[in-house]
Amino acid sequence: MRHSALSSTHHDRITISPEICHGKPVIRGLRYPVENVLEWLGGGMSINDILADYEDLEREDIYAALAFAAHWMHVKRVELVRT
Repeated sequence: MRHSALSSTHHDRITISPEICHGKPVIRGLRYPVENVLEWLGGGMSINDILADYEDLEREDIYAALAFAAHWMHVKRVELVRT
């Protein structure tokens, strides 16, 4: 059975509000932008490392950030802008 990349559980954990982090998607309104979580993971931190450093985050928050990013990567095409 195939699951949607962004389940309702994950969707509930990501919030977007103009009053929080300039409208960037954040984890549960806690001012942890999704992009930071992705940067931590991309920089080599494990989920356990992140949870140890940021005790108010939960494992499902990390999964929600990944699912959110995966959802947004489903674009038809990306065009490069030459500078």
